[in-house]
Amino acid sequence: MMMNAMTTEPQDGMAQDGLPSQRSTARTLTVPDGATASLLHTVERWTAHGWLRSLDQALVLFLHELDPAASPLVLLAAALASHQLGRGHVCLDLQATLDNSRFALSLPPDTVAQGSGATEPTPLPLPSELLAQVNLLQWQSALQASALVAAPGKPSQGGTPLVLQGDRLYLRRYWQYEQDVAQAIGQRITASQHLRQGRSAAQDAMLRQALDQLFAPAPHQVPDSPDWQKMACALAASSAFSIITGGPGTGKTTTVVKLLALLQSMALQQDGRPLRICLAAPTGKAAARLSESIVQALQRLDDAQMPAVPPAPGSNEARSLKPLIPSDAQTLHRLLGSRPDSRHFRHDAQHPLALDVLVVDEASMVDLEMMAALLSALPPQARLVLLGDKDQLASVEAGAVLGELCAQSERGLYWHETAQWLQQVTGQQVPAELQDIAGKPLDQAVVMLRVSHRFHAASGIGQLAGVVNAGRRKAIKPLLKAGYPDLAAYAVPDLTHSSLAQLVLDGGGKRFVDSAAKREAGPVGYGHYLQVLREMPANPSPEALNQWALGLLKAHGEFQVLCALRSGPWGVEGLNERIAQLLAHRELIAQSSGWYAGRPVLVTRNDYSLKLMNGDIGITVQMPASQVPEAGGAGMAQGALRVVFATSEGLRWVLPSRLQAVETVYAMTIHKSQGSEFSHAAVVLPPSLSPIMTRELVYTGMTRAKRWLTVVAGGSSNFSVLEEATERQVRRSSGLRQGEL
Repeated sequence: MMMNAMTTEPQDGMAQDGLPSQRSTARTLTVPDGATASLLHTVERWTAHGWLRSLDQALVLFLHELDPAASPLVLLAAALASHQLGRGHVCLDLQATLDNSRFALSLPPDTVAQGSGATEPTPLPLPSELLAQVNLLQWQSALQASALVAAPGKPSQGGTPLVLQGDRLYLRRYWQYEQDVAQAIGQRITASQHLRQGRSAAQDAMLRQALDQLFAPAPHQVPDSPDWQKMACALAASSAFSIITGGPGTGKTTTVVKLLALLQSMALQQDGRPLRICLAAPTGKAAARLSESIVQALQRLDDAQMPAVPPAPGSNEARSLKPLIPSDAQTLHRLLGSRPDSRHFRHDAQHPLALDVLVVDEASMVDLEMMAALLSALPPQARLVLLGDKDQLASVEAGAVLGELCAQSERGLYWHETAQWLQQVTGQQVPAELQDIAGKPLDQAVVMLRVSHRFHAASGIGQLAGVVNAGRRKAIKPLLKAGYPDLAAYAVPDLTHSSLAQLVLDGGGKRFVDSAAKREAGPVGYGHYLQVLREMPANPSPEALNQWALGLLKAHGEFQVLCALRSGPWGVEGLNERIAQLLAHRELIAQSSGWYAGRPVLVTRNDYSLKLMNGDIGITVQMPASQVPEAGGAGMAQGALRVVFATSEGLRWVLPSRLQAVETVYAMTIHKSQGSEFSHAAVVLPPSLSPIMTRELVYTGMTRAKRWLTVVAGGSSNFSVLEEATERQVRRSSGLRQGEL
């Protein structure tokens, strides 16, 4: 279609790769030629159908205004690159798009090759039709010739909104983030190599002595099996940048506590000054769990296992390292000092953080932009240690930084010099199959913990998670039927089925074949915490009420329903409504909507005034008397409702009316559960495959379970959805590992 003129108003706040962010008046664009007009019309129709975002269309119109002569291939690439950014990809992979352009847009699953066509006068074209006669060289040539695109070897690259790097097209801002992250990590890895090469024999001997004390051989340790925790400690202690990755229960937190004890002992022996250590995580929930895990790990660590340190100045008494290891973690936003209504932070390269060591847990959830900001604000002399499971879900924002950095961790790829040094300071031999001269400098900074202490060989949860993570589709159904004592799996035809009610009420213990399910400490459902709710002391003291509330919150954390989807009957919305109705019908709660005693709620946005973080879970309680003061307020009247949260600073009792961003949480999305653990987790799968269903999503959901896992297949899918999802792996387009890292 030929259009004589077009007007558009860009989205408020639009700011992509140097493009202006402003409230702009309508602009009249230059009359496009036939091919460009046709492309602009197609983009408009894609946006109307929800295949593109309005933001993506606004970018195309803005670029067309900047360069009316821009080729339709350039504008199409820009639209797809912007859209892919919204789906977590840092760039547009041109070759992958040509190979399978269907996944370049948010197409509904049932879209056929002829487009929608049902309500359109002409069929809605798909990207494959527009690119049918285009090859990679032609697309690259069109981009390289455009004034909108910077490319290697092309003069005057600065300031263009798009950047072409090989067969990857970036919006400039994200190209810059990727360059900054790669450069910052590369500099730290180079510094680490020089640091390790410059170590003296005496320093290595001191390091080995401290490591031997921290890592006494465990009685259950397999002979000749490498102690990966010990080797991770050694590498991180001699590096400015290191990554410790591993699945659930592999001991990441235990390892980092011993690492911090090691670093503090070395610092005290060298200059007598303790290190400034900070702990952080991407979300409030993950930060709270890190704090809890650090405290527990410190309690398990005997002072006799700690390296010796000189007494404090002016004292002859032995000095303990435990008080020098912090347990208070904070969110990355709070650490960097987020500014309201801004992408920028108070701490940056000009205003660096005042610390010597930074540990970031759940690093798989850190997106590219946040990682760039974090590295920029980190002082050059500070150490950065990233912890996380490389196979878990990546951030909802663009980039899968940890996954990319750990892409080769299973292969090891350690140089002979690295393996030799590790053996010298730890006494541990790196297996020959994990040594490779082709390894990169980054590989020498990554250690994968390979032994799970949570899931033993007879654990169905561990076996199923391993099968899913390996993409072994055919092994799933036999494993689900194998009768593991910690694993139950069954189909639920609809939401009214009795098996769903049994699961929600009592945990469906009869579904677990082992007698452990029949013991008092077996799996539970929501009936457990609601029973604790009914057992509130009649006239408690403030101390007794707080103690009871802690028990209530702990009881609620024993069980959680997890969903792949947010909307629909089998998503969070449908299941929350159904579970609330079920509990109300059984008279376990007074009502199924609004505020009522027993309602569990999830905070969905950080609220610094209430000191509540995104991901915090609270329980609504009907108060017995005006004894417990509200945070920052007066007493509570008898019968009043309050929501109680457990935070790093203690319990918070909050008026429901003060909670502006919460939702009922009988069911939560797997994305929201990341960073949490539950004694019994029930993963509910929808009857049909959704684009969001991937291997990483299913693996993350299953590994939220600590002791029992129930897998529910909705409808009559008979776990075919689980099998199909296992074959779909998230591969986010990026070039982070394309350099010399």
